[in-house]
Amino acid sequence: MTPIGPDHPTRDAGFGIYLHWPFCAAKCPYCDFNSHVRHAGVDEPRFLDAFRAEIAHNAARTPGRKVTSIFLGGGTPSLMQPATVAGLLEAVAAHWSVAPDAEITLEANPSSVEAGRFRGYRAAGINRVSLGVQALDDASLRTLGRLHDVAQALAAIEVAQAVFARTSFDLIYARPGQTPAAWRSELGEALARAAEHLSLYQLTIEPGTPFHGLAATGKLVTPDDETGRALYDVTQDLCAKAGLPAYEISNHARPGAESRHNLLYWRYGEYAGIGPGAHGRLVTEHGRIGTVTERSPEAWREKVERDGHGVVETETLSSEDQADEFLVMGLRLAEGIDPARYAALKGRPLNGNRIGMLVGDGLLEWRPGGRIAATARGAPVLNALVAELAT
Repeated sequence: MTPIGPDHPTRDAGFGIYLHWPFCAAKCPYCDFNSHVRHAGVDEPRFLDAFRAEIAHNAARTPGRKVTSIFLGGGTPSLMQPATVAGLLEAVAAHWSVAPDAEITLEANPSSVEAGRFRGYRAAGINRVSLGVQALDDASLRTLGRLHDVAQALAAIEVAQAVFARTSFDLIYARPGQTPAAWRSELGEALARAAEHLSLYQLTIEPGTPFHGLAATGKLVTPDDETGRALYDVTQDLCAKAGLPAYEISNHARPGAESRHNLLYWRYGEYAGIGPGAHGRLVTEHGRIGTVTERSPEAWREKVERDGHGVVETETLSSEDQADEFLVMGLRLAEGIDPARYAALKGRPLNGNRIGMLVGDGLLEWRPGGRIAATARGAPVLNALVAELAT
């Protein structure tokens, strides 16, 4: 068991709250997130009461924490009424101390963006919005099953930037038929509109999704590895030149505008996962634990109403588990990891000979303060680097 003390990584990485709103207007064919469509509507007051109960349960396990970030993800949190969002944030503040400069992010889809609703979210306490734009091409948006078109996406970006000081939006690349030249043009347009942050994800075909079935039968063909690497290289090049370098493999920001909540995850911080299908990592008197809640929204709500929480799995993480998670998460960051932190978690240091070999091969590099990080050559083969270092 890793001791709980001032040197534990969670102590300086922050304490976050993740609130999962699992409802969407439609299920996208590439999505394997815990999201659900309810055509009959959602009883928001009853779900809010369940969230309040699970927030109280998590607060009892983590007394004395100061919340540094809150993230409302989904699903589509922008389908919530502003009053529901206000109720969630009020419940967090009632059980923990919230830092005055806490980052409070809400995910939104362009098809559900309204200026009045956004002003309501801002009044509720939201200070950062992340828009799921996904493409600036109407044909691609239809392929991806999105409910908005490019005109709506651009309008949503304008509304978000007018209402909130901090904004981000997501795009998916390596889409069927996409060429590096087409992506260069699309990304250039996105960068011209991005205020401070972009999340840029390569399309992955996840098991159990409609895209997986289409790909298996040859009805959906994504770019090959060589083209995928070219698309990745275009991404890194254009973003760096535009002043939004990658601070994590898929995330780009102007210096100082990085997502604090996501940095908390990648720096292996502590966070409470609340809502249907949410995952958490908490430090308790029993050590660092991982939690998972019931995925079905209605079953989660009923369990919370019965038991006071929706947790269906709690795992005490071994020193080896923690060190491996720290390595996997931290090497995604441009800043890399502190090997001394790894050694404190693992109980033994990383293999110096392996580090030296990977540095010699140009895949790892030493950074100021004795940190190690993946190089531009190493980042695309990160899984192999992690496997080599963890053995």
